[in-house]
Amino acid sequence: MKFGDVALTDAENAILAHSIRLADGILPKGRVLDKDDIAQLAVAGISSVVAARLEDGDLNENEAALKIAKALQNKNLVASGGNTGRANLRAETAGVALIDAETVHRLNAVDEAVTVSTLRPYDAVSKGHVAATVKIITFGVSGDTVERCVAIAKENDPPVRVSPFGTPKIGFVQTLVPGLKKSLVSKASSATAARLSAMGLDIADERHCEHKEAAVAENLNAMAAAGCDIVLVLGASAIVDRRDTVPAAVVAAGGEIDHLGLPVDPGNLLLFAKLGDTRVLGIPGSARSPRLHGFDWVLQRLVAGVDVTPEDLTRMGVGGMLKEMPGRPVSRDREELDDLTDEVGPAIGGILLAAGQSRRMGSANKMLVDVDGVPMVVHAARAMLDSNVSPVIVVLGHESDQVKNALKEMDLRFVRNPDYTDGLSTSLRAGLSALPTMCDGAVVALGDMPGVRAGDLNILIDEFDPGAGQSIIVPIHAGKRGNPVLWARRYFEEISSVSGDVGARHLIGANADQVHEVSTINPGVLIDLDTPEAVAAHNENSDG
Repeated sequence: MKFGDVALTDAENAILAHSIRLADGILPKGRVLDKDDIAQLAVAGISSVVAARLEDGDLNENEAALKIAKALQNKNLVASGGNTGRANLRAETAGVALIDAETVHRLNAVDEAVTVSTLRPYDAVSKGHVAATVKIITFGVSGDTVERCVAIAKENDPPVRVSPFGTPKIGFVQTLVPGLKKSLVSKASSATAARLSAMGLDIADERHCEHKEAAVAENLNAMAAAGCDIVLVLGASAIVDRRDTVPAAVVAAGGEIDHLGLPVDPGNLLLFAKLGDTRVLGIPGSARSPRLHGFDWVLQRLVAGVDVTPEDLTRMGVGGMLKEMPGRPVSRDREELDDLTDEVGPAIGGILLAAGQSRRMGSANKMLVDVDGVPMVVHAARAMLDSNVSPVIVVLGHESDQVKNALKEMDLRFVRNPDYTDGLSTSLRAGLSALPTMCDGAVVALGDMPGVRAGDLNILIDEFDPGAGQSIIVPIHAGKRGNPVLWARRYFEEISSVSGDVGARHLIGANADQVHEVSTINPGVLIDLDTPEAVAAHNENSDG
C-alpha cells in the first residue's frame, strides 16, 4: 500500500486518510474519492490530500477485517461488519467466552496492521454481544498477511468460542438465626433470582432453615434427591473454617469439600463442594448485593458447562479485586469506563423507531412500502448495522409481525410497544428500556428515512464527547437540523418521562449548551418519506 501526500489531480480513487471539513459538510476519512469529491476539494482551494492507494495483492481494510473474522467464526460466534476496518464476532447465544490466549497472541504478532481483541477469558456474554473484534489499523493490508492470519485461526480449535448456558436445576437454601432481618432474606432471594434470570434460569427450589448443621444437611439431601444440579447455600453467618456450619453440613450429608476460599473480592468466603452429582456452593453474605461478585464468575462457568477445579479457583486472583477499596481517588467503575472509552470509544446503542401507524401514507404501512426494491425500513436498519452502533433495537408496533418479517435476516433485536397508538413517546420509552446498561448513549433513528447512511451515524459517534459539552449530537445539512440524533445516557430518564405523540426535540432546546451540530454532505438526514407522493418521487429520481 502506498501512503502520502497526493496531488488533487491524481487523487481519484485514492483513500482519504483524514476527514476534511468543507462548507457543505465533511468528507470522512476512509472515503474513496470520486470526481465530485475532488471538485468540492478544488473549490475549497485544496490542492493535495493525504491518502492511501492499494497495490496489487492488497485487500482494503474492510475486506481484510471481515475475512479474518470469518476465519474465526464458529458454531456460536458469527462474523459481521467489515466497516471502518473493523469486523465483529457476535455471540449467537448467551454463555461464557472461551479464549485461547496463545493463538490470539500469535494473530496479533503477524503484522502490526492486524489486531484481534477479545473479551477476558470466561466473561459472560449475552446473545448478540461482541465477544471479539478484528481491526485493521491501516487502510489496506497485503493478501499474504491476511492468509497467514486465516491459517493460524484455523489451525486448531477456534481461539474464540462461546460455551452456551445450559439449563441446570438450581436449588437455594438460606439459613436463619434469631434477629436476622426479613428484608435481608428477601434481598438475597431477589439478587439470586436476578443472577439466574440473566442466564435464562429460575430458582427451582428455595428453602429456609435454622443455621444448624443437621437442618442444612437435611435440606441438601432433599434437594440432591429432587435432582438439583447446583445448590446454593447462603448462611446467616459467614463461613470461616472447613468445620463451620455449612461445610460441616455438606460432610454430614455425605458430601465433600473441594475448596474453601476464593481470591476474588467480593467473594472471598466461597465454599466449593459436592454432594454426589450435585455441586454445592456456599456463598458469602456479600452476594445479597446484585453487583459483580466472585460467586458470579464461578456460577456462570458451571451453568455454561465449563469444568471448574480448585486450581481454577486459585487462579482467579489476578483481576479479582472487584471491590472498590478505601482511598481510591476515582471509583473503580468510573476508571474502568474511562479506560474502555479511551481504547474503543463510547458504547453507543441504536434505536430504530418502526412502530407508527403511517396515517399520512393512507392504507399502506410506510415501513413496508417498496423503496429501491426493498421495504423502506430495511434501508434504515442496514445503515445502523453497517455503522458503529451496537446493538440495534427495533421498536415494533403497528403490523409488528410483518415489519419483523421484513427484517428477519438481519442481526437486530426487537421490542414490541403495546402502547404505540399512544404516540411516539411510548416507542422511545420502549426502545430505551431495551438498551443494555453498558451503553453510554443511543442513536435514535426513524424507519422512514432511507437516505441516512452508516457514515452519517459514525460521524455522530466520532463527535460524541460528553466531557467536552458534546452530549447531544445532531446532523445538519444546508444549515438545517436533521435525524438521527445521538443522546447521552444522562437524558434517557428524561426522554422516558415524555408522554403523548412527541419526541425528545424539546430537550435539544432545553440543553443547548450540550448540543453539537455535525455537518454532512448527505441530504438524506433531512428527508423522511411519509406520503405516497414522497415515495413515488424518491423512486422515480433514485439510481437504486
